[in-house]
Amino acid sequence: MLVMLQRSAISLLLCLAAVAAPPFIRKQDIFPLNEKHNHASSLLVLPNGDLFVVWYRGSGERTADDVVVMGARKPKGAAAWSAPFLVADTPGFPDTNPTLFLDNKQRVWLFWQAIVANEWHTAITKYRMAEDSRGPGAPKWKESEIMLLKPKNIAEHVGARHPKSGDKYFSRMGWMNRAHPTQLASGRILVPLYSDGYDFSLVAISDDGGATWHSSQPIFGLGGVQPSIVPKKDGTLVAYMRDNGPAPKRVLISTSKDNGETWTDATDSDIPNSGTGLEIILLKDGRWLFINNDTETGRNSLRLMISDDEGKTWKWRRRLEFDPPGPQAGRFHYPSIMQAPDGTIHASYSVFLNNVPKDAPSKTIRHAHFNLEWVEEGDK
Repeated sequence: MLVMLQRSAISLLLCLAAVAAPPFIRKQDIFPLNEKHNHASSLLVLPNGDLFVVWYRGSGERTADDVVVMGARKPKGAAAWSAPFLVADTPGFPDTNPTLFLDNKQRVWLFWQAIVANEWHTAITKYRMAEDSRGPGAPKWKESEIMLLKPKNIAEHVGARHPKSGDKYFSRMGWMNRAHPTQLASGRILVPLYSDGYDFSLVAISDDGGATWHSSQPIFGLGGVQPSIVPKKDGTLVAYMRDNGPAPKRVLISTSKDNGETWTDATDSDIPNSGTGLEIILLKDGRWLFINNDTETGRNSLRLMISDDEGKTWKWRRRLEFDPPGPQAGRFHYPSIMQAPDGTIHASYSVFLNNVPKDAPSKTIRHAHFNLEWVEEGDK
């Protein structure tokens, strides 16, 4: 009986400590301001507790051929990030939009694009997997593969509104990833993809652990791209998307009731979005955490929001970054977020500064580590 009482007391103390956790946030640039284009990061907590982040770096986006996927690692318990190291390079071609994923077998995946002809609609999705992700440096990748998809019903839906709607080559090229993939309880892997050529999205689906892939029906709509997927309690999947379409600039939303095979047309929500990347995740306590540039223009405001009713309302809101609008305002954008096993949140995002001397280094990837209590405090 005494042992049981002691255990109960310890459990109570642990619960009280968790409830009373003081709010905190820590930010750290992963590398010093750099003169090259450093953008589109993805962050992962590895099975051994290390942090691993990837992004692309080069002389530009649409014209440069020196763009490669870079990475950095922060060992568990370490105070600093490692020096950046090369993660992926298709020699002579730009490599962009890297995305990390940890599957239910604790395997680490990297998805990214090789751009064949310096335009997004010429992208080819590549991927690698590692069963051993221990450091230092990049995980021990197996050979690279190419994801080839046959999107469905594009010509029937788009018709004469797009000159390439009946072109098989155009419809099978240019699909790019951005947000973290999702794995369902069944083991099905969903990799959200989008096309700048068509300005809409779809999902790559694997039911055999990534050995083969097939395409969902497209998520049609006016400029809904770079989807991020979150599951509801009833099994419905909800995709939140960047707005590449006409005004009003709003986050677009689509739903699927058949595990990602088909999707409703994307429609505007009431959440502002300036045409930039976003991400939503399901928290361990059942709530949703969303990160987004919450303005119709500019990327000077990066806000976190928490919902306890599956996106009907967002009761807790706090800016992760904010600069007053104007020519000196920084850009804080293309966020990646995930919840660590201890319940805290890690985020990475691009930082482009405009308040530095001309031709001075101005770009980095920033890491933020915070708890949900900090978000729940709201903006001060």
